[in-house]
Amino acid sequence: MQAATSSFRLIKKIKDDRFDEESLHEYHLFLNFGTRDFQLLIVGEDKRVLQLEDYVLPEVTTQEELHLVMSAIFEAHEVLSAGFWKNVTAVFKTQKFVQVPLSLFLEEGKEEYLQFNASFDRTKETILKQEHRLQEAVTIFAIPTVFHAWLTQVYAKTNLHFGHQSTALIEGFLAHSYTGKTTPLYIYIDRFRLHIAVCKNGKLIFYNQFIIKHFEDYIRYIMLVMKSLAMNQQSSEVILWGYIGRNSPHYHEFYKYIKNVVFGTKPASLKFGYMFDEVQEHHFFDLYSVHQLS
Repeated sequence: MQAATSSFRLIKKIKDDRFDEESLHEYHLFLNFGTRDFQLLIVGEDKRVLQLEDYVLPEVTTQEELHLVMSAIFEAHEVLSAGFWKNVTAVFKTQKFVQVPLSLFLEEGKEEYLQFNASFDRTKETILKQEHRLQEAVTIFAIPTVFHAWLTQVYAKTNLHFGHQSTALIEGFLAHSYTGKTTPLYIYIDRFRLHIAVCKNGKLIFYNQFIIKHFEDYIRYIMLVMKSLAMNQQSSEVILWGYIGRNSPHYHEFYKYIKNVVFGTKPASLKFGYMFDEVQEHHFFDLYSVHQLS
């Protein structure tokens, strides 16, 4: 277990003074599982964010190692393994997903739909589905069976839901689209992926995610999407969330190519105490958006 403990690092933890361990049965727990990172969010019944934690897992390379490290995090944590939350939503960042219009979806066809977009191992992965609340679509995705079984056991006595990062982001983008009159390009920069979406009149027009290996990939994919959607890189509005600093060299390089770019903000549907002022407004958008799925 010592080796597993050394394979993760807690880089951010913020806790609201109102958090009460005796009230977990009134709280919503949101878990965001990546291949080399993990975040958690605890939200009260009044939509107030009570706790946020962000972990990086730099030495994890296999699903077996990831399971071992996550087990160590849960074992060492003061409340994660508690089984009496209001509900728990576990979201996975995986490329093994496909989105299907609700009108075309058949329950017995989940595997066939997923095969159009990804390969998977039926002996090691569980195929799940999730309906969009704001979009008439179903996301079908695969997660490691060992994770599905483990979380189902940990949260056997509470309402446990499984979701996909793309669904959370799309719901977050759609919710934001109701607040403006323009049709911007939405961008979320994750630690290892780039997500791009466009929404119009409360409907999703475009969504895709891209693996990033070099910084130049960000610009290449963004320009490719803008060109395909006939958007102007000088005048089209771009709203940016994610792991990129306002004063970072990456942002200044980004701004050379995309002129009308602004940073996104925290969702208005959640409440934040003063202690969260240290978190930049455009960070953790995918984590915050998970509450749209509950």
